Amino acid sequence: MGTMAESPAAAAQPLPRLARVQAAAQSIAKRLGPRLGLGLIAALIVVVLFGALASEVREGDTQNFDDSVRMSIHGVASPQATKLLFFATQLGSPLALLPLTLVCSLLFLHWRRIRAAILLTVTMAGVTFLSWLLKLIFQRARPVPFFGITTPASYSFPSGHSLASFCFYGALAALLTARLRSPVLRGAVWAAAIVIIVAVGFSRLYLGMHYPSDVIGGYATGFVWVLAVASADRIFRPADERGSAAAVAEPPPGGPS
Repeated sequence: MGTMAESPAAAAQPLPRLARVQAAAQSIAKRLGPRLGLGLIAALIVVVLFGALASEVREGDTQNFDDSVRMSIHGVASPQATKLLFFATQLGSPLALLPLTLVCSLLFLHWRRIRAAILLTVTMAGVTFLSWLLKLIFQRARPVPFFGITTPASYSFPSGHSLASFCFYGALAALLTARLRSPVLRGAVWAAAIVIIVAVGFSRLYLGMHYPSDVIGGYATGFVWVLAVASADRIFRPADERGSAAAVAEPPPGGPS
């Protein structure tokens, strides 16, 4: 007996496995939302750029640029700037960020913002692993620091201070401004975070602790990691907790307003 011809309607239907993949992709896109979706596209672009930068660093093609920028910055050094930037660099050190992460996480718990405490803790735990892993992969030797500072034992690329400051202050600003109703306060929080992040990165160059490409690599890694954590939270968060505009605008009990 011959086989019956497949009907046009049946032929037009996607395969079950393909249909499940399409449904999952649509669900993820809906959960992410357009803003975070654009952020992920930007993160993919940054990953590509980071790969190109890392390749140039590994081949030594950035060395002339790195040395030129370091010496240009060192040429305008002053005692006042040295004191200020030595303080700024401490804001990105583990000795500062570890207690700050603990204190901020405890405050979020006190304000009953458990998810915020978890996100901040996970972000900074990931920073520690990423910094260790990437330094181990590239094993770039440190430049000789200025001002008689002892050369750290760790590798140079990417800058751990730049990576950690980007993730901590960037994530903290995002978590705080999510519940602030005042545009002025939101702008002030983000401005403060950006100033600190830039100051930490510049201090690493000024003090001679890193090359410019190290700092750029640290910022790029931090950007991708923060978006990855935010995306994971958005995807796996239950639908009733994903929040509307009204829920986001509501200040936390006992928290900032």
